[in-house]
Formats: sequence, structure tokens, C-alpha cells
Amino acid sequence: MRGRDDRSEGFFSYIRLEDRIPSDHPLRPIRALADEALGSLNERFEGLYSTMGRPSIAPEILLRATLLQAFFSVRSERLLMEQIDYNLLFRWFVGLPIDAAVWHPTVFTHNRDRLLETDVAHEFLAALLALPQVKKLLSSEHFSVDGTLIDAWASMKSFRPKDGSGEPPSPGRNGERNFHNEKRSNDTHASTTDPDASSIARLTAARAGCASWGTC
Repeated sequence: MRGRDDRSEGFFSYIRLEDRIPSDHPLRPIRALADEALGSLNERFEGLYSTMGRPSIAPEILLRATLLQAFFSVRSERLLMEQIDYNLLFRWFVGLPIDAAVWHPTVFTHNRDRLLETDVAHEFLAALLALPQVKKLLSSEHFSVDGTLIDAWASMKSFRPKDGSGEPPSPGRNGERNFHNEKRSNDTHASTTDPDASSIARLTAARAGCASWGTC
């Protein structure tokens, strides 16, 4: 018997978002590890936010969404919000209920940037890497990343001479360091936002347009 293309929708849904994600999906263990690391930062989060005013986007959601953006190379916050809106996997991973509205990209970016300015992202990654389950997954083998995301989150303006010299970034949210006629290397320079970022050459390539996977 032929089924009918019935486009009517039920008013209620009786299937949980959790049940839509396959039990063997690779993001499931990653979500569990991320939640464990985030749980260890609960007191840190409490100290960052005021007890008054309107609630912000939960820091746990901001950090999970940032992980997704890196994992899937989502090139903008607008596209990230678009994906979270209709992609059930993304919505589940960040912890957004099925009937909750997504945020305006500007609101999301503002909340995330304020959180990243507190160095809590570094603490989150440190807590994540410290988990026993994660240590066995680490490898020194070569891997490729999206240069545009590195350029945005650990930008060239954050690299300063280790001896404390060097002019500060130019004013404005996206102020840049002027490296004209200045020799740089991992021995003499370091990132102020990500001290473990030892790939100045990769960041330089990203700024030159090397943004494809496997080409940086």
C-alpha cells in the first residue's frame, strides 16, 4: 500500500532529542568528556557572573558550541547559529532543548568573547586534557586544522616578544600587531592568549589565505 506524503505535523513530540542521536555516534564520548571537564569549572563560572541582571548564555553552552565550530570548521557564528537551529546533532551537543530558540549571532559572539577574555577557555582545555580518558587519545602525529579558526582565536596580534618588549596591538577590537622588519620565531615570541601555540608559521599561512584542511 502506497504511503501518503502527509506534511501535517503533530502538536506535541514524544521523542526525546537524546533518542535521535545514535548510541555509537563519535560525539557522544566527546560530549561526556567535555561535560566532565566543564563540571570541574563550575566554581570558576560562578565567580565570573553577577548574581543580578538577566541570565547570560550558559558558559557551558558557549564552550560546547565553540568545540563544534572547530570540529566541523563552521566558518562564521551566523552559520553556527543556523546549524544549531536545525541540526539536531548540534542542538543536542550544545545542550539546547528541541523547542528553544537559538541566539542572534551577535548575542552569541558577544557572550563568547567576554568568556574567552577571562582565559576560561584555556582552563577548560587544560581540564579536558588532564582527564585520564583523554590522555590515551593524545598523539604526536601530524594533524591538520582550519587556519581561519586559529587566526580568529589565537590571532597574530596576540604574539609578543617573550622579553616583554614590542608595541601593543593597535586600538579597536581587531587591532593588529605591526611585525614589519621584525624577525619572529617560536624561541623569541609567544601568544599572550594561548601560550602553547607554537605554530607562528601556521598562523602566518592562515593570514596569507591558507585556510583549507591539510594545506597549512
